Amino acid sequence: MQAKAGHTAQTKQTRRKMFYFDFSGTFARGDLLAKGAALTLALSAAAMILGMTVGLLGALAQRSRNPILRGAVIVYVEAIRNTPFLVQIYIVYFGLPALGIRLTSVAASILALTIYAGAYVTEILRAGIETVERGQVEAARALGLSRLLIFRHVILTPALAAVYPALTSQFILLMLASSVCSTISTPELAGAAADIQGLTFRAFEAFIVVAAVYLAFTLMFRTAFARLDRVIFRFRHAGG
Repeated sequence: MQAKAGHTAQTKQTRRKMFYFDFSGTFARGDLLAKGAALTLALSAAAMILGMTVGLLGALAQRSRNPILRGAVIVYVEAIRNTPFLVQIYIVYFGLPALGIRLTSVAASILALTIYAGAYVTEILRAGIETVERGQVEAARALGLSRLLIFRHVILTPALAAVYPALTSQFILLMLASSVCSTISTPELAGAAADIQGLTFRAFEAFIVVAAVYLAFTLMFRTAFARLDRVIFRFRHAGG
């Protein structure tokens, strides 16, 4: 009995020693990774731009005197922020066809990411707009500035400066959330890793490489956004 237990333990130990890393199959399919990375960036950029538009409209709607409009935005924001993104993208991709709306996986991914980003950007911009003192707006009106100039220079620019770090963090979180799009066969970065794993049967190596790419993207964007902050909002760093 002891001999059998010893043999079993020795077999398990041998199996552990047999594992080795082999990244050759993953790196040989670098074209899949490159296409997946490009699609990830494209999805993230498109969804963030559209999400900013949705968020700005949502933030303005929350300041509206129309209670129905304000209520609709609140319901939208709370519904999106308190449900999993995976469920949301399934509703878009699998649910809309029941209404006669059929989308490709890429189109569904952009739509779902836009709706997701829009809810968070709405709250971020709302908070930014609320930081603008009412006295500044009244002073601008006294100077005879048009409503468009007041909104652009007195309200929007300071608001964006105040919430810029939150917006850039939201973009990075959106980029990472785009990996969920692989569940509806969107060939972005995580989807490329799944395809490579299916071809090479080396899941560990494929997803380690993809994790490293995501990490590199995150660090790259953080650095770029920090430098861009000093260029766009120089007035905020003037005293530094």
